Amino acid sequence: MVSGGMTCVKYLLFLFNLIFAITGIVFISVGAVILVVYNGYNNFLDSWFFAAPLLMIVVGVIVFLVSFFGCCGAVKENHCMIITFSVLLLLIFALELGAGITGYMMRGEVANMLENRMNGTMRQYNTNDDLRRSWDIMQHDLQCCGMNGPADWPRIGFIDNSVVPDSCCKELPSQSKCDVNSIHVYGDGCMMKLQSAIENNAMILGGVGIGVALIQLIGVIFACCLARSIRREYETVETTAH
Repeated sequence: MVSGGMTCVKYLLFLFNLIFAITGIVFISVGAVILVVYNGYNNFLDSWFFAAPLLMIVVGVIVFLVSFFGCCGAVKENHCMIITFSVLLLLIFALELGAGITGYMMRGEVANMLENRMNGTMRQYNTNDDLRRSWDIMQHDLQCCGMNGPADWPRIGFIDNSVVPDSCCKELPSQSKCDVNSIHVYGDGCMMKLQSAIENNAMILGGVGIGVALIQLIGVIFACCLARSIRREYETVETTAH
């Protein structure tokens, strides 16, 4: 049995593991929500974009399992389990830190990705049902029109020189067409709105990932202190026995 200050470390480590378990659940939930929210915009996003939320889900599952392992090690005062927990926690720390830094770095790629995707898909609006549905969902949800504004639709030759998709307008009167000069048309372009949303989310996710990773370092320190104390207890018992 550990004694003195190490007993406090033991229970602090147990508490930290409960917090880690909660953060694991949060990671899983956030990753799943991002996948669901941006699933309707998959025609405007490259496949690498969806790697981040998938990684969050995987890390969340690993964090949850490792925290359970750490709780068992702390309660049972098992030196081997605690050392294994510390090593796994360091690996997760590196993974989360890398994911957080990558999230920040990817923010610079969002503009080019959206510009290339939107330029290509706008021209297929009239011929591709899937792309038309994606554009309508985005314009309705983000309250935007075209890539940079309503004038983009006439520029690519949509129907005629003034009509834009109905999803560009709010509260459109029945039997009316959405017009670039209509008071009901959304004036903002979709590229800046979607880019802003993605970059803000990337900033938040990156900050959370790095923040949680740094907090986990404290857990590693507690675990190492507890493991060292347990090892000393065993050595003391063995010395006394001899």
